[in-house]
Amino acid sequence: MLGQLMLIVATIALLHAAYSTYEHLSHLKALGRPEGTLPNDILLEAFASLFLAIVGATVRSPPLREVTWRSEMKRRAQEEEEDPRLSFANFAQRTGLVTKAQS
Repeated sequence: MLGQLMLIVATIALLHAAYSTYEHLSHLKALGRPEGTLPNDILLEAFASLFLAIVGATVRSPPLREVTWRSEMKRRAQEEEEDPRLSFANFAQRTGLVTKAQS
């Protein structure tokens, strides 16, 4: 819930920073000075929204899973009763079929 709220606030802040940038550049163009730097408050708002989005996405993400061979074999053994081997083990069996079909 907190992560979702942070992402929504970050999106709104980023859209506001984009609108403020458009307005600032339109103002500079009306004055006849098309080149110029952005004000610091717009830059700060854009970077704050980026930081808030990163933190919100991190908080919202599910917990990381263990990616070791042992944990994979435990998970596969529970899912597949007859053959808990990894799916890429079948490629060695398929190579014989491919060479016979091309001959």
